[in-house]
Amino acid sequence: MLPLFPVYIVDLVGSALMIVISFLCVTLVRQKKREDPTNVIWTYLLWLSLALFAFAISRSVGHIIKHLLIVSGKKSIWFKLRPFSGAMNTIMFVLVASITLFFQRVQNIYFQIVKDKQKIQRFSEKLMWLNRHLEDLVSARTAELQTSETKYRRIFEGSNDMLFVADNRGMFMDINKSGLDLLGYRDKSEVIQKVNLKDVFANEADFNYISEELRGKGIIRDYETEVLSREGFRKTVLFSCTIQPGQEDDPETLQGVIKDITHRKEIEKHMLRADKLASLGKLSAGLAHEINNPLGMILGYTQLLLRYEKPETQRYSDLKIIEKHVRNCKAIVEDLLNFARSTETKKIEGNINELIRDVLKVMEHQFEMNGIEIIYDLNETLPNMTIDPEKIKQVFMNILMNAKDAIQGKGKITIKSDLDPKDSSVIITFSDTGCGIPGDNLPHIFDPFFTTKPTGKGTGLGLSVSYGIIQDHGGNIEVESKLGAGTTFIITLPIKDIKKTEV
Repeated sequence: MLPLFPVYIVDLVGSALMIVISFLCVTLVRQKKREDPTNVIWTYLLWLSLALFAFAISRSVGHIIKHLLIVSGKKSIWFKLRPFSGAMNTIMFVLVASITLFFQRVQNIYFQIVKDKQKIQRFSEKLMWLNRHLEDLVSARTAELQTSETKYRRIFEGSNDMLFVADNRGMFMDINKSGLDLLGYRDKSEVIQKVNLKDVFANEADFNYISEELRGKGIIRDYETEVLSREGFRKTVLFSCTIQPGQEDDPETLQGVIKDITHRKEIEKHMLRADKLASLGKLSAGLAHEINNPLGMILGYTQLLLRYEKPETQRYSDLKIIEKHVRNCKAIVEDLLNFARSTETKKIEGNINELIRDVLKVMEHQFEMNGIEIIYDLNETLPNMTIDPEKIKQVFMNILMNAKDAIQGKGKITIKSDLDPKDSSVIITFSDTGCGIPGDNLPHIFDPFFTTKPTGKGTGLGLSVSYGIIQDHGGNIEVESKLGAGTTFIITLPIKDIKKTEV
């Protein structure tokens, strides 16, 4: 045993030192734990140190008892205690391993908590920054919203087309100035929540179709229809609309555009009428030439036969009837030729008021005989214009003759001339108190051969010729009439510089 004595001494001292060192570790870690109680690493090291301290005591006490029993000659007792000492060592070692494994998960959780804490810290700092600058942010956002609202309102109110917003019942919620003008209202208060979209449509069938399209597709684009103004005027428009879904408790709304194309449709009608007149002019010219020669022969032979007939004979009466109707036919053919013939327009300086007076000097006696009063309302400040006086007088005469035929019994014809400074043009109106023109006939009154007069009273070419003359002068002629309430012809002629025209 003596040779192993140094080994036993080292084992005993090492066991004692193991207990002391592990105790010091526990003490040191406890101190660090007190300094930083929230740090999970110190918690882990404390538990690990305690487990190692317990393991050191178990192992060291076992070694000390072993050597004491061996030295005292009681080695048999040690053999009985050795399994218990080994078991305790194993338990302590398992405890150390368990703590290590447990705190590995705790460490992961701790690191996640630290990350969350850092996020919360950053969020808290951001929140504090927002709290400090909340008023500035609200002011800036309010300014942005005001700028956006101003921009939207400028576009909304400045549009030349009607823009509107309506609720799901069709009641107007907002409308721009162009919409008010189109519908004949002066202020939004007269429309908003008082007028329904359905009420502005001239045809209920169109509104029903648009409603079905919106319900089925949620949108409709450029549907041509007619709207009715407050005063009862029909206007041709292109209707576009979409359904905008509401947010949360807000109901859906209708947002739409109505584009007035009445003027465009009028231009298209004028172009169509001009094409029709050109085609009919060519046809009429050929037809008139083919008929005019045989009529001249018939009239010549009829007059020749009349020279040798006595006025009291039946044959003479028959020849006079032939002569009368041939002359009527020649008058109609002459009108056809005037309509078809493209005569040169000789424009010179002239005054509209003087032309009106010249025509009335010729027709005034005829009007007096029929009990028709002529009322003048002429603007004497009208400038001279570049016109063909003879053709313009022909237009005035055709209109006045139509007015005379439309007045049954006594009546009035009002002639008015005025200056339109906006368009640099002169406006001449002829208004009569006659029987008026049925609405179905109004679109056709400038068509060649269209007439409402009895057979033999007119050829239907007077207004067609007048229309062509005014168009040749760069002007326009329109008619307004209501059955039983008279008719008004409106002639617009542009004012042109004479020198420029001659050049």
